[in-house]
Amino acid sequence: MFFLSLNVNIFGLEMNKLFKSLYCLFVVFSLPLSAQTEVEEELSRIPDSVPFIIDSLYREDQFYVGLTFNLISNKPNAISQSGFSGGIHAGFTRDFPLNKRRNVAIAFGLGWSLNSYSQNLFIGEDEAGESVFRELTNNIDYSTNRFTTQLVEAPLEFRWRTSTAETYKFWRIYTGLRLGYIYHFKSNFVQPNNRVVQTNVPELDRFRVGATFTFGYNTFNFHIYYSLNSLFPDASLNGESIDISVFRAGLMFYIL
Repeated sequence: MFFLSLNVNIFGLEMNKLFKSLYCLFVVFSLPLSAQTEVEEELSRIPDSVPFIIDSLYREDQFYVGLTFNLISNKPNAISQSGFSGGIHAGFTRDFPLNKRRNVAIAFGLGWSLNSYSQNLFIGEDEAGESVFRELTNNIDYSTNRFTTQLVEAPLEFRWRTSTAETYKFWRIYTGLRLGYIYHFKSNFVQPNNRVVQTNVPELDRFRVGATFTFGYNTFNFHIYYSLNSLFPDASLNGESIDISVFRAGLMFYIL
């Protein structure tokens, strides 16, 4: 009987240890499941989408890219354009809203402009180094006669638009001035077995002042530019002043 009682006690102790071990294992493995359930409950309280925040201090149209068709105005009767004359323009403006709604603003900026003009005004140089301006008549055989300009520009604009903080599609009317400096000028004349390239023309007024006007809706905006000073104020052709100005018309695209 003593041995039977001893065996029962030993068996009871072993079963007690076994139950304690199983309980410990259950607690250990149930902790990650409980933690995971709590995380899932917390995530379920988070909205599926990030809430939209309206920027009450928004700015508009701070980068621009433009394509234009270039015309020469106020030219002498002997001068005419031929072929395609175009321009590419790009830059950055800082928009400064003037009212609480932020649809009236002024903008200052810095840009770059490349323009070409195909016409029949020959620009060359004589043996003494003086500039020569001549008309290319129909009996002169040539394939190319154009001059190109590259400028740095500083636009100044007064802006009105129907924009709001919630939409990027709106009407706009921008008007102002554009100051520029021609840092590179090139006149290129090509005929069979002859080419004349002129880059230094003292009669050229490198400082440019032009009036601008832009209006449109959303992506497409019509843009015009008219220079307020002559390209060659000190040049003459057949005794007549070459008081030509530049007129550009095309499309302007705005970003941000």
